[in-house]
Amino acid sequence: MQHGGVIYMKVKNGIKKENENLVGYLLLSPWLLGFMIMYVTPMFLSIYYSFTSYNLLSPPQWTGLDNYQRMFQDESFWQSLKVTFFYVFVMVPLRLFFALLVAMLLNSKRKFLGVYRTLFYIPSIVGSSVAVSIVWKQLFGNDGVAMTLLAIMGIPQDVSFIGNPSTAIWTIIALGVWQFGSSMLIFLAALKQIPNSLYESSSIDGANSWVNFTRITIPMLTPVIFFNLILQSINGFRVFTEGFIITEGGPMDSTLFYVLNLYRRAFTYFEMGYSSAMAWVLVSIIGLFTFIVFKTQNSWVYYESKGGGK
Repeated sequence: MQHGGVIYMKVKNGIKKENENLVGYLLLSPWLLGFMIMYVTPMFLSIYYSFTSYNLLSPPQWTGLDNYQRMFQDESFWQSLKVTFFYVFVMVPLRLFFALLVAMLLNSKRKFLGVYRTLFYIPSIVGSSVAVSIVWKQLFGNDGVAMTLLAIMGIPQDVSFIGNPSTAIWTIIALGVWQFGSSMLIFLAALKQIPNSLYESSSIDGANSWVNFTRITIPMLTPVIFFNLILQSINGFRVFTEGFIITEGGPMDSTLFYVLNLYRRAFTYFEMGYSSAMAWVLVSIIGLFTFIVFKTQNSWVYYESKGGGK
C-alpha cells in the first residue's frame, strides 16, 4: 500500500509539472509566434533568396553561387567594406576611450552627479535617430555652424565637411563617438565594483595614479572592456542611418557603408537576391570578428573568479 502511494505521488507530481510547463509555453506562445514570423521565417527566406535572382516583380530564379561570386567583381562591395571597417576600427576605440574617461571623472562624490550622468547618456538614446542625423548634417553643411566658425576665424572653406571626401567620414565618426553614453554607464558601474582596498594597498606601497590605473583599474575593467568592444563593434558594422541621412553615401562613395550599399541594392535597384547574399556575408563577417575577439580574451581579459585571463 505504501509503495502504491509513492507511485501515485510521483504520477501526480509529474502531471502537475507537465501542466506547469504547458502553462509556461502558452504564456510564451505570443512571443514565440512573433519570433517565428518576424525573425526565423525571413531569415530562412533570405538564405534562399541569396541563391536566386529576385526583383520582387517576378518569381525568384535559382542561380546558385552567382550572387556570391559577383561580389568579387563588384567595386561598390569592396568600397563599402573598406569604409565600414575603417569606421569600426576608428570609431569604436575612440568611443570606448571617451566613455572610460568620462566614467572615471564621474566616479566620485560630486554635486549634481546624477544630472551629469543623464546629460552624457542622452546622446546614446537619440544619437542614431533620423532627427539627430539631420541636425548633424546642418551643423557640418555648407551653411552650418562649423563652416561659419571657420569663416569667423579667417579660415574659409570652399567645400563643407560633409562635402569633402577626406572629411565626410570623420564627421560621421564624430557622431558615433558622441554616442558614448551607454558604454560610459557600464564603465561607471564596473568602476564602483572595484574594491577600494586594492587602491589603499597600492598607496601604502607608494604607487602613483598612473600605476593604479594601469595595474588595478584597467585589469579589473577588462571584462567590461571586452563586453563593450563586442557590443559596439557589432553596432558599428550595422551603421546605416548616419550615412543615409547625412551624406547619402557620398561624396565619391567615401561614406558608403556596407548596410547602406545593401539597402541601395535591395530598394533602389531591386536586386533582392544579391542584397540577401550581401546580408549573409555581413553576418559572417560579424560572426568571424566576434569569434576572433573571443579567442583573444584569454590573453588580456582578467576574470577574478579564475584568477586572471590565462
